[in-house]
Amino acid sequence: MRGLLVIGHGSRRDEANATVRELARRLATEPRQDGDGCAGRPPTMQPSPAGPRPWGAVEAAFLEVSRPDIGEGYDTLADAGCTEIVVYPFFLFGGNHTRRDLPAALEEARGRHPTTRWILSEPLGLHTCVVEAVRARLDDTLRALVDAADHPTG
Repeated sequence: MRGLLVIGHGSRRDEANATVRELARRLATEPRQDGDGCAGRPPTMQPSPAGPRPWGAVEAAFLEVSRPDIGEGYDTLADAGCTEIVVYPFFLFGGNHTRRDLPAALEEARGRHPTTRWILSEPLGLHTCVVEAVRARLDDTLRALVDAADHPTG
């Protein structure tokens, strides 16, 4: 069975950790919408290589500060019967955490579950949909700026 481990940095702010948990929940429960694409990217008519819900189990985990940590999340997936674990670092870009710290923690966890293997996905980076999401946020900000200029307070 294939599992998905969604890893966030971890924060003392509960809202930040809740975002990672919500992403994991959505990836576990919402089917992939292959035909939708994102703004500025043509829809793909090719289905995901693993189908609409490729995960037998999904867990959220954190690199530091919050629980479950990476080892605990990996243990949960392995105990659920996952032998292949896809790891998604919910980070904006790659760096020491994604190149060094995450692989070290994953190897330590795999040592407790020698019949498992893991593969680490790339972080968001400059994926076309990320650029479009940034443009959408900027558009929202500009609309708020124009609205504030049109309706000054005080």
